[in-house]
Amino acid sequence: MRFVLTLHSHLPWVLHHGRWPHGSDWLTEAALDTYLPLVQSLNRLETARTAAPITLGVTPVLAAQLAHPSFRTELDAYFAQRLEAIAALPGELAASGEDELIPLADFWRSHIEALQRTWQEIGGDILAVFRRHADAGRIELISSAATHGFLPLLGRDESIRLQLIVGRAEHARHFGEMPKGCWVPECAYRPRGPWQPLPAARYAADRASIDEHLQYAGFQWFFVDAHLAEAGEAYDLYSGKKRRITRGANAGSPYRAYQVRDAGRGRPVHVLVRDPRTTAQVWSRHGGYPGDGRYLEFHKIRYPGGLKLWSVTDTTADLGAKERYHPDQASHVVAQHASHFRALLDSVAQGASRHDRVIVAPFDTELFGHWWFEGVDFLEQLFAGLDGDADVVPTTAGRLLQEGAPNTRISLGEGSWGANGDFSMWLNQETAWTWERLWPLEERFWNAAPFAVTRPDLFPVLEQAARELLLAQSSDWQFIISTGAAGDYATKRFVEHCEALESLLPALEGAPVDREGLRHHVSHLEAMDGCFSDLVGAVAAASDIPKPSVE
Repeated sequence: MRFVLTLHSHLPWVLHHGRWPHGSDWLTEAALDTYLPLVQSLNRLETARTAAPITLGVTPVLAAQLAHPSFRTELDAYFAQRLEAIAALPGELAASGEDELIPLADFWRSHIEALQRTWQEIGGDILAVFRRHADAGRIELISSAATHGFLPLLGRDESIRLQLIVGRAEHARHFGEMPKGCWVPECAYRPRGPWQPLPAARYAADRASIDEHLQYAGFQWFFVDAHLAEAGEAYDLYSGKKRRITRGANAGSPYRAYQVRDAGRGRPVHVLVRDPRTTAQVWSRHGGYPGDGRYLEFHKIRYPGGLKLWSVTDTTADLGAKERYHPDQASHVVAQHASHFRALLDSVAQGASRHDRVIVAPFDTELFGHWWFEGVDFLEQLFAGLDGDADVVPTTAGRLLQEGAPNTRISLGEGSWGANGDFSMWLNQETAWTWERLWPLEERFWNAAPFAVTRPDLFPVLEQAARELLLAQSSDWQFIISTGAAGDYATKRFVEHCEALESLLPALEGAPVDREGLRHHVSHLEAMDGCFSDLVGAVAAASDIPKPSVE
C-alpha cells in the first residue's frame, strides 16, 4: 500500500504589516520553528540516502514572503533577539530562584545556533532548498490558491480563477515548473449548483464546482477531507436541507483516489481523501502524540525573551502546573511515537481491501516544529523507519497517480476540513460583514476589468488592485476573527486591503483622477503589498479576455 504524507505550508501576507505580537514575527517564528528544521531533516535524510517523498505544498503568498528581501532582514534580527534572550537567561533564572531551568539555556543556544548555521549555509534561500530536493525527485512541490482564498464563498467565478491562475504562475516562477497538484484552501469544496450563502450575495442559479475551476486553471488533482467523500446524505449549507449524493461504485473509502464527477470535458481532475484514522493520531493534542506530557509545552512562554522551558506535563493542567522540559526524554518518546505510527500504517495496510491502495495523511506544515516542537524529528524518524517497508511504501501524490490514474468517479459533498466540517469557521455571525463588504468589491473589480486590460497606462493600477483584491480574499482573516486569537489584527488587515482596493477602483472604472497622485499612491501600496507578478495577464485569463499587449 502507498503512503502519501502531505505538508501544507501557508501564512498570510504579514511583511510590512507589524511585527510583534502580530505581524512578521508569525513568519520568522514559522521559519525558525518549522521551515529551517524541515530543511535540516531533508538534508540529513538525503545524506543517509533515505527516501522521504513528501508532497510539500507552499502557498504562493508564503513563497512570495520567503523570497522577499525583507524576510531575510527580519529573520536575521529574529535570530539576534533569540540569542540575546538565551544569553540573559541563566542570570534571570538565578535571580528568580528558578535554578532547575538553567540547563535549558545550553539546549536552546545549541539549537538556535545550529539553525542559524543552516540559514547561513543556504544563503537565506529556503525555497532554493525545496526546489533542489524537488528537482532531484526526492519531494514533490504543489501549489495552492494565490492568497489562500476561501474559494466556495468568493462571489465571482473570475475571483476563483484568478486565485488559481496566479497560484500556478507564481509556483512556476519560484520553482521552475508548473504544479500539477493543488492544495485547495481549507480543503473547502463546493459542487456545481445554486449559490447564495447570504441574502447580500448575488443569487446564481448554477455556479461551477471547485474542481471545474481547478480544471480551468490546469490543476490535475487536489485533496478533500474524508466526510466529503463518504456515501449517504450531505447537509446543504444554504437551504438547510439534506440531499442525497449519488456516488460511483466503490466510492467512499479514504484509501483510494477518485476521478471527480463534476469536472468538464478536459483532462480529468482527481481527488485524494484524508485518512481520519492515522491523521488524528498525529494532530490531536488530546488523543494524539503532541499531547504526550514529555513534549515541549507550546502555550507557556517565559517573558522577557519569549523562550519555552516547560513540558506539556498534562494536557488538562493549567500553565502554572507545567514542569520543566527535558529534551532527552522528549527525544526518547519521539522514537516511540514514530515506531507506533509505522505500526499503525502497517495495520491499516493489512486490513485494506483489494481496491484500497493509498493512505493519505495531510497536515499543516506548521504543526511540525511550531505547534509540536518535536514534530519534525518525528517525521525524520518515521521515514527512516519506513525505508524498506514492504507493506507501506511512501510516495508522492503525483507519483501515485502516475502509477495508475483512477477510473472510479465520485460526486463530492460540500464542506471543508475546518470545525464542524462545513464553512462555519469562515461564514458566521462574526464574519458575515467581511463577505458583505468583499462581494461588492469583487463585482466592481471584475466589471471594470474588460476596460482596464485595454489600457496600458492603467496596468500598474490594475496590478495593484488585483493584489489588494487577492489579499483581502485571504481565508486567514475570517479564520482568525472566528478563533478570537488576534481578531483586531485580522479585522484591521482585511479592512486595509478593502480600502486600498476601493481607492484604486475609480481609475479602473474610467473616472477622472490625479495621475501623479495616483502614481505615488500605487507605489506606496506596492511597497507594502508587492507580492506576485504579471497580474494583468492573469486578470485577462480569469476574465476570458484576450491577453493584453503593450506594443
